[in-house]
Amino acid sequence: MELILIRHTTPDIKKGICYGQTDIDVINTFSEEIKPIQKQVSFNNDDTVYYSSPLKRCKILAEKLSDKIIFDDRLKELDFGDWELKDWNDIDKNDLDIWMNDFVNEPTKNGESYIDLHKRTTSFLEEIKLKNHTKIIVITHAGVIRSLASYINKTSLKDSFDLKLNYGAIIKFNI
Repeated sequence: MELILIRHTTPDIKKGICYGQTDIDVINTFSEEIKPIQKQVSFNNDDTVYYSSPLKRCKILAEKLSDKIIFDDRLKELDFGDWELKDWNDIDKNDLDIWMNDFVNEPTKNGESYIDLHKRTTSFLEEIKLKNHTKIIVITHAGVIRSLASYINKTSLKDSFDLKLNYGAIIKFNI
């Protein structure tokens, strides 16, 4: 199975703001940002199954790539709980330090931990592997892509942030 993971394009939010599962639109350069994605990936609807996070910044891209998309909540970004839409500099330093020291296991206040995200994303991957699709394209978020890459490559979650993912990044796997 060919698995292609695509990160959404640039969200319409000020830099320095914490967002995860907040439903944010894309910026007005979307039509330009999608062009390199369309050039790099073959979007053949006959043998390709499309999955996407239901959040707007993914949904908009997914709907430009196909009219047959399966939306799955397991593909949402990390839930930052009380930190959603806060400036990173305004988050309580003590709370932030606790999370940064063990972001894999430590949930954000009223949010989830990276291991929680990892459990739901790997559940998604194991489920789709059983379906024996030839090619799957997943439009999702950086945290989800890092989690899945970590799982597929058998690397630690702690080190998964070494994988740099620009908006519109494409990662391909053969499983």
